[in-house]
Amino acid sequence: MTEMTVGVPRRWAGWARTRHLAGMVVAMVAGMVVLGPLWRIGGELLGGEGVLARPDVGALLMATDMAVGMVAWMWYRGDGWTAAGEMSAAMYAPFLLLLPAWWAGWVGDDVLLLGGHLLMLPAMALVALRHRHPATTPPRRHPVVAAAARRWPVGLALLITVDMWFAPGVVSPWSLLVLPAGYLVVGAWRRQLGDRRRRTVQLVGLAVWGGLAAVALAAPAHVAGTLVGLGWLGHAGWDLWHHRADRVVPRGYAEWCGALDVVVGVTTLLAVASG
Repeated sequence: MTEMTVGVPRRWAGWARTRHLAGMVVAMVAGMVVLGPLWRIGGELLGGEGVLARPDVGALLMATDMAVGMVAWMWYRGDGWTAAGEMSAAMYAPFLLLLPAWWAGWVGDDVLLLGGHLLMLPAMALVALRHRHPATTPPRRHPVVAAAARRWPVGLALLITVDMWFAPGVVSPWSLLVLPAGYLVVGAWRRQLGDRRRRTVQLVGLAVWGGLAAVALAAPAHVAGTLVGLGWLGHAGWDLWHHRADRVVPRGYAEWCGALDVVVGVTTLLAVASG
């Protein structure tokens, strides 16, 4: 596992290893969130929903999702392919150890899934300890990779919402309240609402989208769906303004939220039009 370069105090080098391991765990979860809908869409298109519903198949697919996310993160960080391959093996090994017992009927579905995840942690730790040598030079990344990394919030939002294009639906009018509430929560956590003007702007946004949600709840279904879709698209403009101003929320959050808002708004309007 890659550490800080030589010359950094040991306590900070140890913290760097911990952060690196935590980053891979987050990447694994992101892999499940992003790739899970793709498996579901593929199963629906190919008629393999029954196969995907099997616990053994689901466990191996889950390991695949985690391995893909983790390897992508390690590759971006410049870790060696040997370490990435061993970390991938750490994803599969616990499930492969438990699957024979599951096939024999000695353990149930819960033991397979929970036990696999619990055994995965020490397996990852062993690989992390094996690859704990300091990096000699910073990793060199292809310009395309570097550009994609800078736009990771957009890519994450598009991957999370990929299934919405295949099955557009009308989200609840209550979802409009989540849009301004997210800015209020994040802004308060970052202590960005101490300025009276900023606080007033956020409260006005809450009133606008809250009022739109109230109108949509009282309107006929097709009108409500249109208002909800327009509300999500309108919030993308709100995200763009905050992204350029670099206030209240991190720019990455505004970028991610803007891409998410556009997809949800467009697919909602498509669902209304097709209905």
